Amino acid sequence: MEERAWATAGKKDSPNRKSPGRARLTGVALIVLSLMWAVLSYLAFTVWVPGQQERYEHYRAAEPCPAQATPQEVAAKDCLTTWHFTVTKAESTFTGKVTVYEATLKDKGDDSWQRVVRFSDSGPLFDKLHRGDEVTATGWLRDIVVLSKDGVRQNTSDAPRDEHQVNAALGVLVALLAAQSLVFGAVRLARPTAYAPFVWEPYGRWLAFTNICVGVGVGAAAAWLGIPWWAVLVTVPLVVCAVMVRLLRRQRLAAASSAKVRRPRWHQDSRVSSR
Repeated sequence: MEERAWATAGKKDSPNRKSPGRARLTGVALIVLSLMWAVLSYLAFTVWVPGQQERYEHYRAAEPCPAQATPQEVAAKDCLTTWHFTVTKAESTFTGKVTVYEATLKDKGDDSWQRVVRFSDSGPLFDKLHRGDEVTATGWLRDIVVLSKDGVRQNTSDAPRDEHQVNAALGVLVALLAAQSLVFGAVRLARPTAYAPFVWEPYGRWLAFTNICVGVGVGAAAAWLGIPWWAVLVTVPLVVCAVMVRLLRRQRLAAASSAKVRRPRWHQDSRVSSR
């Protein structure tokens, strides 16, 4: 069975012919890697996601600072400040992967002070910014979180968002990679001379890339559709399982078709002799 699975994967040499010591060493490395993935997943769900959620809730609860509030009072209350700036430059730059939208601001009373704010997209305000425009900035915890002009507002990249779906999806993705590394490593330690089909080509590669693609895709889709972040915890594993079942079914059908085409030579010879 293991030889057949290895042959189906398209390899000439089976794992049975490899050195047991090398297989065990690879297994140990995979288990260590799985522990690293597990730690990252743990930190994602105990520090990263809760921290982002708490920051967003504090931002939503923040109120405008009292007039004439001192810097110490602003820091103590985490309140919203209002500043007035002049735009000196607004430009978008394509980095090869994404487009970066940046606006350079200066203080109306101090030309030596400048600040660069970034946006995740071009609208609704960024496209309307020009050199010399007067804008109003909303600050929170020393970050400019909102920029507005003539009633048009846009969040900056520093504004807290209730978009934890991607963070949760990455946490699940790392957990699935940890599980895969642990299983593949444990099998090599338990059966160093016969660990098929827990091999990289094609099963390990399929599973790893499926985890990555599904994790990123489901997280982005959930954020765009506004699906609760906790739903990602179930959606990602289910989609990964569905994709892997489909891939394995295609692999078995391809192997069955190949077996039908390659008929045994003795069967052909018997047909000729019977004639």
